[in-house]
Amino acid sequence: MEDLRQLVVDTIDANKGVNITCIDVKDKSSVTDYMIIATGTSERHVKALADHVVAETKKLGITPLGVEGMKVCDWILVDLGDVMAHIMLEKTREYYQLEKLWQPDFQADQAASG
Repeated sequence: MEDLRQLVVDTIDANKGVNITCIDVKDKSSVTDYMIIATGTSERHVKALADHVVAETKKLGITPLGVEGMKVCDWILVDLGDVMAHIMLEKTREYYQLEKLWQPDFQADQAASG
């Protein structure tokens, strides 16, 4: 699971995803253990980041349980079971503020340090 989490973070980083944040939600969610939230610079970039995450995990024999949002591409969710990747446009990320939902004490400047 730690390897999967790191693979997703590294894949997004290698493909120029920005403000990558990993939140441990093991004690807060029965659905997943980690949420990775990242920003893409355009709808095309958001889709490309999600495509890269899917491709890299499939190389390890891990097929996503689901991928949602590919038609609109302002927010794509890649569900890998223990890890969920939320890849969003900046405006969408600012609007929904998932970090604050899962970490009420989260400060926006923490996203940069990921």
